[in-house]
Amino acid sequence: MIKKIEQLASQLPNQLIILVARIAVASVFWRSAQTKFSGWDFLGQHWQFYNLNSSTFTLFEYEYDLPILAPDIAAYLATFAEFGLSLALILGLFTRFSAMALLGMTAVIQLLVYPDAWPTHILWVVGLLVLIKQGGGTLSLDRLLFKR
Repeated sequence: MIKKIEQLASQLPNQLIILVARIAVASVFWRSAQTKFSGWDFLGQHWQFYNLNSSTFTLFEYEYDLPILAPDIAAYLATFAEFGLSLALILGLFTRFSAMALLGMTAVIQLLVYPDAWPTHILWVVGLLVLIKQGGGTLSLDRLLFKR
């Protein structure tokens, strides 16, 4: 029985694992960005990414309280990063760069904002490390544009 399970698991296509990792990690940051926008809705998503809602600024001022950046600047930078980098991951565009940037963001969140949330963040890290190591895979714009 165990041999059969091992045999089936070894036949999982690596490209499927990469695609699932891209979608899984991107969905976390995409959904977070969506909570910060006050823009127009299209297909259930907010798209006016330069128009942040007031609760986003309150969140960055009082809850996140990053020691290095002003709350307004941090709110825009984090939201743009969540939106743009997750979209890039979904498309498989600049996958390694996007994953590294999101890994840095995850480190900041873990170390400076929610240090007790490591059980959640470690799951993000696993997906990000897979993408940093493997790249976007064959089903990506990276592959189409850069022929890797």
